Amino acid sequence: MKKTAKFMLSMVATAVAMSSAPVMAEEQEDGINIGGAVRVNYAYRDYDESNKDKLGTLDFDMAAITFDGKKGDWGLAAEYRFTAGSNYIKSGYGYYEINPNWELQFGINKVPFGNPEFISNSWWFGLPYYLGFEDNHDVGIKASYDNNGWNTDLAFYKNPVYSATENKRYSASLFSGEINGTEYHNEETNGFNFRQTYTSEYEGGSTTFGGSVQYGQIYNSDTGNMGDRYAAALHLDSTYKGWNLQLQAMQYEYDAADSADDNKIGIAVVSWQYEIASKGQAYSANIAKTFATDFGSVKCYNDFGLMTPDVADDRYDNSMQNVTGCAISAGATYTMIDFILGKNMTFSTANNDHVGLPELGDDWDKRININFGYYF
Repeated sequence: MKKTAKFMLSMVATAVAMSSAPVMAEEQEDGINIGGAVRVNYAYRDYDESNKDKLGTLDFDMAAITFDGKKGDWGLAAEYRFTAGSNYIKSGYGYYEINPNWELQFGINKVPFGNPEFISNSWWFGLPYYLGFEDNHDVGIKASYDNNGWNTDLAFYKNPVYSATENKRYSASLFSGEINGTEYHNEETNGFNFRQTYTSEYEGGSTTFGGSVQYGQIYNSDTGNMGDRYAAALHLDSTYKGWNLQLQAMQYEYDAADSADDNKIGIAVVSWQYEIASKGQAYSANIAKTFATDFGSVKCYNDFGLMTPDVADDRYDNSMQNVTGCAISAGATYTMIDFILGKNMTFSTANNDHVGLPELGDDWDKRININFGYYF
């Protein structure tokens, strides 16, 4: 399968994710709720002559089924997805409400790092997603505290959902296998996360300030030696009378043991694998405005992401991504219309299938994406 087709499988994410996860502290009656979604996707790539000649392509995106149930203080939540060429679990965990302030989740749950929801508004996600730091789901246990605006998340994750040799996965994580002639033997294991936020409410909106840290190990399946990884982020999410501002700055490093090249490392996400700089910074700045309508709502936004590599090889270049678009909510449908600009960025450029590696050329590539979803 070509990269462009695999990319369509990988970007199945934002709207279903926003609608499917249970929210702690919401009152919910006992019983199992079953839902899901069906999505189709239109893609026009300005840098792909075949795609341009056909005026773009329209394809089946995915179908999802979700379960959300509760009995007393115990509950469960799960989501499974089917695409044209793959199927995989996104999340699946049980939870226990210890008291009105504390909740315990165990299973495949969302890793608490960065902005609590998303650091993006578009279907395309923000740049941290492609580094493994947005809407990431792993197997472990998480405790969440929420009281008077303060929210604390503590978590331990044993490993990602699927084997490191498998690229069939919803979340971006380390890959074990060959990419562009380099052989990787890296497996994520034993990860610890801490995130602290505070939400200040005021007339017309609220602002959430926060910080996140993450530490874990990297096992080399060829030599048996251990490396490590860490990340830290500061983030802000502010709303006022329909406006929303998101800011985030983060630092990360993957320090793999016995690496063939210390400057880069392999990552995989749904049915595709690519390389990223092993150390760097990522900055996100997003602004959005939501308008109420007779049929629902329209949210227009601009999401910008910058990644700056911080490795020994000075040939490595910055990666950038900018997404301008609108999301239209009408009844059971949710449509996202995005114009994407990419520079030295995987999935949004013609020749640079990586993040933060040496750039081929010096151009911004362009594409249009329209994703239509029906939710039930």
